[in-house]
Amino acid sequence: MNDIPLNVLFIALGILLLLSAFFSGAETSMMAVNRHRLRHQAKLGSRGARLAEGLLARTDQLLAVILLGNNLLNAAAAALVTLITMRLFGQSEFALTMATLAVTFLILVFSEVTPKVVAAAHADRVAPWVSFLLAPLTRLLSPVVWFINLFVRALIRLLCIRLPDAGAVNQMGVEELRSVLAESGLFLRPAHRNILLNLFELEKITVDDVMHPRSQIEAIDLEAEDEELVHQLETSHHAWLVVYAGDLNEVKGVVSVRRVLTHLRDDRDQAFDREAFATHLREPYFIPAGTPLLSQLAQFQRGRHRIGLVVDEYGELLGLVTMADILIEIVGEFDLGHALEGPEWLPQADGSFLVEGGVNLRELNRKLGLSLPMEDARTLNGLILEHLEAMPEPDVTLRIAGYPIELLQVQDRMVKTARIYPRLASGYDA
Repeated sequence: MNDIPLNVLFIALGILLLLSAFFSGAETSMMAVNRHRLRHQAKLGSRGARLAEGLLARTDQLLAVILLGNNLLNAAAAALVTLITMRLFGQSEFALTMATLAVTFLILVFSEVTPKVVAAAHADRVAPWVSFLLAPLTRLLSPVVWFINLFVRALIRLLCIRLPDAGAVNQMGVEELRSVLAESGLFLRPAHRNILLNLFELEKITVDDVMHPRSQIEAIDLEAEDEELVHQLETSHHAWLVVYAGDLNEVKGVVSVRRVLTHLRDDRDQAFDREAFATHLREPYFIPAGTPLLSQLAQFQRGRHRIGLVVDEYGELLGLVTMADILIEIVGEFDLGHALEGPEWLPQADGSFLVEGGVNLRELNRKLGLSLPMEDARTLNGLILEHLEAMPEPDVTLRIAGYPIELLQVQDRMVKTARIYPRLASGYDA
């Protein structure tokens, strides 16, 4: 070694530091790479991504190769600095101490911190490239790695540490995926991101939360007079109507208003034909109360239904839900130019709203931008009764979730009409 020129030793030292930097950066990039993006690149045909995926499938072997190379190179660099110091300054203890500090500084700056910072910042780009060298090294050093891992596994068992499966480490839970979507502002438009986030909520929301309650179902009674049936069909604002006989629990089916009206126009000179009307009836589709919206959306799709009747465990009709109700929960309200006007709420000049007691809370919150609690009640009337804990009386004002609510009309122990002041919300529940 004494015959080797100093300039060659310095060049060798630089090469050792560069190789050590490679292993340091490789370790950080492989551990910090986005596994899902890497898998996507591999599916697109990236050979480097495929190699990186294969290496990450056996993390123990990968780390053993990286650490083996890194430690050997760092040790060789330290020995080389010692040799250079002895060639320049002899056996001086001070010189050797300074050389030790110098090599530590060089390794930290050039071979550890800098490459790791760069690799962490560009892990998705670096990982596929370093895999081209790490893959053959792993195969070449497999006997050494196997021997090292014998002691590693023995120590892990001795410490009673349980390692998860390689596939389970990178699996995303629902909440994690929700967080990823919520933070994807640079890649997804807000409207698209909200649609995807709303899909996760469908598992928590049931048909009971979005259904039109029984009192609001527009239905046709087969026991009514012919003129009344025809008038109801001609004045209906709904595409489909529920048909029953005498009692709303005796549902006979649902009917398409457009098809029936077309038939009536063709036979306008004849009397209303109940038998012909019966041929237009479709079998009613019943939905058990408490069904998650996501499951119901799949059921609607499989059965090609557009309307379903929600019933309780005793078969009592509770309400009605349509495919449009579920789509609104996903994509939001369709803006038709009257977002703050509806049959169940009317805006007033002072900024308040006159609201029917039977309005669905979820729909009311969405339409008016409110935050009324929906945990234990589904209608405004139910929410008011829950907070009053007594029979409602007119001309009573209470505050719920910070919103002043004035009871205007009470009938049959139910709130028929109330006034809500959204702009006066204080944010505190009285």
